[in-house]
Amino acid sequence: MEEQHHPQPKPNSINASESDPFLLNYTTSDLRTASEFLATWLPFLSRDLCTRCTQSLSDRIQSIDPGEVPQNNSPNEQIDAEDNCDTHSLGSWKDGAEVNTSVETPSQRICWADMAQEDDEFGEEENSNNGVTVVVGDSNDTSDVGTVVAEKPTLPREQREYIRFMNVRRQKDFICFERVNGKLVNILEGLELHTGIFSAAEQKRIVSHVASLQEMGKRGELKERTFSAPQKWMRGKGRQTIQFGCCYNYAVDRDGNPPGILPHSIVDPIPDLFKVIIRRLIKWHVLPPTCVPDSCIVNIYEEGDCIPPHIDNHDFVRPFCTVSFLSECNIVFGSNLKIVGPGDFDGSIAIPLPVGSVLVLNGNGADVAKHCVPAVPSRRISITFRRMDESRRPFGYVPEPDLQGIQPLAYEEVEQEKKSGGNRGGRHMRRHRDRRGGGRNDAMGFASRNDRFSEHRDSNHSTPRYGSRWSRKPGS
Repeated sequence: MEEQHHPQPKPNSINASESDPFLLNYTTSDLRTASEFLATWLPFLSRDLCTRCTQSLSDRIQSIDPGEVPQNNSPNEQIDAEDNCDTHSLGSWKDGAEVNTSVETPSQRICWADMAQEDDEFGEEENSNNGVTVVVGDSNDTSDVGTVVAEKPTLPREQREYIRFMNVRRQKDFICFERVNGKLVNILEGLELHTGIFSAAEQKRIVSHVASLQEMGKRGELKERTFSAPQKWMRGKGRQTIQFGCCYNYAVDRDGNPPGILPHSIVDPIPDLFKVIIRRLIKWHVLPPTCVPDSCIVNIYEEGDCIPPHIDNHDFVRPFCTVSFLSECNIVFGSNLKIVGPGDFDGSIAIPLPVGSVLVLNGNGADVAKHCVPAVPSRRISITFRRMDESRRPFGYVPEPDLQGIQPLAYEEVEQEKKSGGNRGGRHMRRHRDRRGGGRNDAMGFASRNDRFSEHRDSNHSTPRYGSRWSRKPGS
């Protein structure tokens, strides 16, 4: 009789999402997001685990993704990897415990807010069936028997907002000394950089809305001075703008009007979505409740566009802020910025603005140092939110009712942080030689020594790198 050979079963070859009753309640997209999220946090989750437990956890996380099949070690490899699980040696991850290399950390971090649920204020819920029991059955089956799928668990909105709020990174200790009027001054005092305010989905929704407003402006559907699209007659001269709440004049215009708010010019009111952004900025402690923005300007950059050195007009009170979208760029600060060429500027320090970040300008950072944006390497959108000085508001101005009485969120951790005066983002310092060399002779500290602060950006505790001088050459 011919001997029959039966293949040995591979217990880990079946994806958990295909067999686990708990995972059957979730969509493929949900499972993939969960797998990527947990893979990102694997170094933390396995920190005190032995090698074998770390491997098991890695395999379990990988098996959540419906599109992945866990890789199996040979029996010998499994035996070699076994440790005494009762020891739980501290720092096993740091000590080089090997994990399944097929689990790849996504290039863009998945934040908990994206995985749990989007903020209600930024549009309809991602899952239209949220909170509703769904009955699934065979469409060809005439019987009334169906499979009842459990409700998808979600966190309460207040808890989701709390989680996101507590994960915002806030950099408030920018330093760059220059000699101003014979005195050494930290020209970046009052500058703040907040990251994690807007999720990727929220950023996408905002950018889409800006594109719609831009098309309306091109079709002449916005009010007189709302939309501006100058001809790009040279490098750096083509940035389009959309103004809401007031019309701001950058320089003396053809009618002889000086720079500042034009009292008789008509623009559209702040769009509803931008009001949602303003409420987020106040509630999440980015801007104070005493300085709720009542105007904003959208800057739409194409490659090569820039903003020349300037200090924002005092028709707007301090602080004010700029939100960055689509691509990262540098903003350059210095008490004496120099124009090197079209779109090229030379200053004391360059600060990268990550996508989705909010830069707050106040104190010396707003009034002593000039700032500029060199020619951008790719398309970019920024929205600057400012509050008008009450004496400079245009004629016929009416306050927005839904922007009144906004108060910041009150959490015990926030109050303790304010009392301690600490930053929520650590900082490492490291010297870098400036690519152009040299430095300002009248500056002290990091600018004069061609130093910059630097930190790994893929860390949750990251802060951007700072350059002592910045100038972008064409084609660079």
